[in-house]
Amino acid sequence: MNSKKIKTFKTPIVGGKFKGRNIEIPQLDSTRSSKSILRESLFNTLQFNIIDKNFVELFAGSGSVGLEAISREANHAFFIEKNKTAYMQLQSNIRSFGVNNATALLGDSFEKFDTVHTQLKHAGIKTYFYFDPPFSIREGMEDIYDKTLALIASIDVNICEMVIIEHMSLLELPSEIGKLKLLKRKKFGKSSLSYYN
Repeated sequence: MNSKKIKTFKTPIVGGKFKGRNIEIPQLDSTRSSKSILRESLFNTLQFNIIDKNFVELFAGSGSVGLEAISREANHAFFIEKNKTAYMQLQSNIRSFGVNNATALLGDSFEKFDTVHTQLKHAGIKTYFYFDPPFSIREGMEDIYDKTLALIASIDVNICEMVIIEHMSLLELPSEIGKLKLLKRKKFGKSSLSYYN
């Protein structure tokens, strides 16, 4: 048992019923927090459309985006994270908010996505999908965007409200992924958000 405590930092929820409450994020090489300014811009775009919709955060880290969605009255948030330390922090964050409309899965987003996708199709509720894959410049991640685009192309459009991808600003994503079309792109320094519907 490794007793060395992982350092964490805090990031606040930007809006909604949990506004100002902090999310704890472990300082790990494998995870990075979505900047507050980026999250604020995302939810300014989604606004009240998020209410009563499902929200899926893949490569979730400690769940800052999905918890923001719950704060803004999303129906249910699903999180997939494969790093055990980040996942344990994610579970702790969900518990600290006292919400019961959140489901966290430990495992690879590419392997676990089908489990969530099947559940969502069964429920038939429109869903926002948020992809924040590790940047492809990281070792062993060279094909991460190709794999992510293939996964997005597999989403059932009948339940898909929108797909949002957080990615390196240097990367030019295609104007279409499967049946989804690029709606807009917004840049925040080294990170950008691309919206598809």
